[in-house]
Amino acid sequence: MAGTKEIRTKIKSVQNTRKITKAMEMVAASKMRRAQERMRSARPYSEKIRAITANLSKANPEYRPVYMAVREIKKAGLILVSTDKGLCGGLNTNVLRLVTNQMRDFSEKNVSVEFTAIGSKGLQFLNRTKAKLLSQSVLLGDTPHMDSLIGAITAQLDAFERGEVDAVYLAYTRFINTMKQEPVLEKLLPLEADDLSKETNTGHGWDYIYEPDAESVLNGLLKRYIEALIYQAVAENMASEQSARMVAMKAASDNAKNVIGELQLIYNKTRQAAITKELSEIVGGAAAV
Repeated sequence: MAGTKEIRTKIKSVQNTRKITKAMEMVAASKMRRAQERMRSARPYSEKIRAITANLSKANPEYRPVYMAVREIKKAGLILVSTDKGLCGGLNTNVLRLVTNQMRDFSEKNVSVEFTAIGSKGLQFLNRTKAKLLSQSVLLGDTPHMDSLIGAITAQLDAFERGEVDAVYLAYTRFINTMKQEPVLEKLLPLEADDLSKETNTGHGWDYIYEPDAESVLNGLLKRYIEALIYQAVAENMASEQSARMVAMKAASDNAKNVIGELQLIYNKTRQAAITKELSEIVGGAAAV
């Protein structure tokens, strides 16, 4: 059995660890509220631009947007959204497992994949698997800004426009509630009119007059729509990250508290055994005299 000094050292070490995890839990709780507010404030814009895009898809204009061009999938692009930091439970593991399964499906169909990494953890995963990396955006901080995302996003959109990829997918973690986050894989491109129209089924047709022309208006609007979807996905992922980190740190703090209680009990038993031994030696020595 370990000595009392060693047990005291272990107790002190676990107490210091618990202070750190408790502080991280409180910081994550504060950031989680802000991330949730930011995520919810971005939803009205995403819903409105989805409605406008759906209406345009029903208008049957004279110009077919390039982002709605359906082609046989021989090469795909995948935008992987992950966190920059760890200590958030199985958040990254779940979305990376989903991407791994999709890569396996693509491999069976002889479809090559070009990746865009948003977040350091996803970038590290792609580098370990030696995946083909088209673009990246890391170290986004606690607040996502479109300026830091636009370069990585545009690389995938330009590749689709040029025909270098035939479809673009988006993998991220959707925020459900504080205790539940769901990894999802969505198809971004090509946009399909049926999918867009599900949200805004008004039962009547639409017609528009385009200025300066249908090509520039539709391509510009659909590009903004795709960017809004990706920004919303990053905001959802950040809200999920802070929620998962808060839950993970709370579990770590509770476990540390239990360990401290067990070590304290062992310490008391060891100390009691040492005192009993000393008393026995004193009594034995007195009896011998």
